[in-house]
Amino acid sequence: MTDAPPAAQSAPAPSGLPTADEPWPVATLSAKIRGYIERLGTAWVEGEITQWGISGGNVYGKLKDLSEDATVGFTIWSSVRTRIPADLKQGDRVVALIKPNFWVKGGTLTMQVFDMKHVGLGDLLERLERLRRQLASEGLFDVGRKKKLPFLPHCIGLITGRDSDAEKDVLRNAQLRWPAVRFRTIHTAVQGERVVPDVTAAIKALDADPEVDVIIVARGGGDFQNLLGFSDERVVRAAAECSTPLVSAIGHEADRPLLDDVADLRASTPTDAAKRVVPDVAEEMVRVHQARARLSMRLTHLVTAEIDRIGHLRSRPSMMSPSWIVDTRAEELTRYVARGAELALRLVDREMTRTGELRSQLRALSPQGTLDRGYAIVQLADGSVARAPEEAPAGTELAITLAEGRIGAVSAGRDQ
Repeated sequence: MTDAPPAAQSAPAPSGLPTADEPWPVATLSAKIRGYIERLGTAWVEGEITQWGISGGNVYGKLKDLSEDATVGFTIWSSVRTRIPADLKQGDRVVALIKPNFWVKGGTLTMQVFDMKHVGLGDLLERLERLRRQLASEGLFDVGRKKKLPFLPHCIGLITGRDSDAEKDVLRNAQLRWPAVRFRTIHTAVQGERVVPDVTAAIKALDADPEVDVIIVARGGGDFQNLLGFSDERVVRAAAECSTPLVSAIGHEADRPLLDDVADLRASTPTDAAKRVVPDVAEEMVRVHQARARLSMRLTHLVTAEIDRIGHLRSRPSMMSPSWIVDTRAEELTRYVARGAELALRLVDREMTRTGELRSQLRALSPQGTLDRGYAIVQLADGSVARAPEEAPAGTELAITLAEGRIGAVSAGRDQ
């Protein structure tokens, strides 16, 4: 806080009350006001934060009365700010430990805050709320991470107090609903300093047991402090890390330890936990009978429909006289065979006639035919055909091809 100016501290205080002839200096009045206010000391006050500003690490704000139109300013120095909740903000309802301070130089009254906390939350509740927000920010309470409970657990892990009403309620109601269900029970402390280590160890032990299908943590009702162990961070994190589905059945409907938020299922009471985890054998038998009846009706309907369908098929002509199709198709096949034979013979005759014509044409154009008519082919020694007398001068050896063979000859030259 800023101290009063030296003038205010050194101003002499006149005896008696000031008058118009002997008035007090402003500094004297301010010093007297400051002295009176400082004698008030510290006090706890309650109100609503209507202004919250941070400058230079210090907080400057205003606190308003909850019912009356009255507001005071307050200051939280940086050295104090580290000791108050970090989530305080405008609009919060708080209680604060303050010391009034009058600033002489500015003539203003402000409150120096030494402590501030949420209204209705003691130290335990405040820590609990902080932990709840921290775990929620880590996603431990998200619906998406909660595991589905098995339809019919064969073995249930139960964590509860020895010979407690909670244990009796869970066992009795579960076995009434499904007599074959088995339990693996671990007795732990349910209040006091042993709750946290006992419950944490029990959760880990049952989670490691491959026969346990689901875990129930059960405790009867109690006051807030008796249930605090089930809001401890170690218990909550052990439940979050559990791979086996976990049910929280702590206290009554109004109780809400942090274990309820992280559990895969929250039961309002131990009895409710047994009913939520174990199906009712009578109800399930009714469902089985109903399902069998529906299945029987469906099968009967299907069989009847197929019998009618087969009857319709058997009433068709093809099914009543199977040879009808064969006889009809046989006549058609005979006609097709006769027609095919006739067409094939026509085609053969036509092609034979054309073949004869082509043979005649080929023979008429054949060199052999020309030779048969008396012509001959004269070839030189190199095999070329002589076409003019000049190509075979006198003495040239010739080969003459006749219709029925070849003969050799010598050219006598061109006849003059």
